[in-house]
Amino acid sequence: MSRSVLIVLDSVGVGALPDAHFYGDEGANTLGHTVLVTGLRLPNLEELGLGAIRAAFLPHSVRSRGISARLKEKSPGKDTTTGHWEIAGVRLDRPFPTFPEGFPPHFITAFERAIGSKTLGNYAASGTAIIQTLGEEHERTGYPIVYTSADSVFQIAAHEELIPLERLYEICEIARGMLKGDLAVGRVIARPFIGSPAEGYTRTGNRRDFSLAPPENTILDDLKSAGHDVIGVGKIEDIFAHRGLTQSNHAAGNEKCIEAALEYLEKPFDGLLFVNLVDFDMLHGHRRNPEAYAKALREFDDALPRLKEKLGEEDLLIITADHGCDPTFKGTDHTREHAPLLAWRPGLSGHTHLGDRDSFSDIAATISDFYGLKERYGAYSFLRELEDLA
Repeated sequence: MSRSVLIVLDSVGVGALPDAHFYGDEGANTLGHTVLVTGLRLPNLEELGLGAIRAAFLPHSVRSRGISARLKEKSPGKDTTTGHWEIAGVRLDRPFPTFPEGFPPHFITAFERAIGSKTLGNYAASGTAIIQTLGEEHERTGYPIVYTSADSVFQIAAHEELIPLERLYEICEIARGMLKGDLAVGRVIARPFIGSPAEGYTRTGNRRDFSLAPPENTILDDLKSAGHDVIGVGKIEDIFAHRGLTQSNHAAGNEKCIEAALEYLEKPFDGLLFVNLVDFDMLHGHRRNPEAYAKALREFDDALPRLKEKLGEEDLLIITADHGCDPTFKGTDHTREHAPLLAWRPGLSGHTHLGDRDSFSDIAATISDFYGLKERYGAYSFLRELEDLA
């Protein structure tokens, strides 16, 4: 019985990709700039070899054990869904559509007819800002707030005391069913909030994402078909449209997701534990707050020994990211960056740095190799290099 743990540090990129200039992201470096601005040190991640990635701007520990590398994203785009799908073995040949000027009037009219209500907004905005701008009108009219961003998203915000969560989720499901063809955004996102005009409005932890289903089988599907456990923690179930999972815990926030992962590791299972830690991106990257970003990284670094202690000799730990969201960069959106790769097993005798690799899907190929599956997802396993360190 072997367990693999795949942790996505959401948005913790390590330097701009070669094509970042096409996205306006030349020079972005989420981790490196956070380190330079705050003086951050991550001793436990450094012991996994994070410092060997030069763009991280961290010292390379002589005690490092495991595999390190940077991963290029082959798929176009810089969003959560694209990044996670490529990690899981599915690469896209074109980006999801974006709507910086808002969604077409004909769609909004049809959507309003379908939900039986007018809407507010329909423009690109910060989620925390738009509820302050339109929150009072939302309470007065009862109309949900719709908005987007530079990402491929259709977001619907509603006060929890005005539009109950189940109704908000139902509205999102309606939108998801309507957003097809040229309108097929990567995610529809429910953004519930609470508060009042006097106090201001605050988003709650009851966010829910409604993603497109991957167009091909992922490593999740293939592991499940082979009889292995596939456990999602955080928004993994949303990103993969609930497909390929045998269990799920929709924990909200880094702390709860880490605790959920530790609880799963107390139990026997045979397969993949797939964890997304969203706070780096959602709370700190988009708000361009490097000090808070650094604090969240330190908190994960402090938790890492507890995760490693739960792993046995037959287990595998992989840590990566899905895109960047440089908290020192212009704007408030994701940045087109490499992802870090750290891989570790108990009992390793050394460290190997693999340089820059050509696809996030090397992770899917390695997990497939780890369980003796034949699928390689057009990518290359690094399992042999890891086993050479045993």
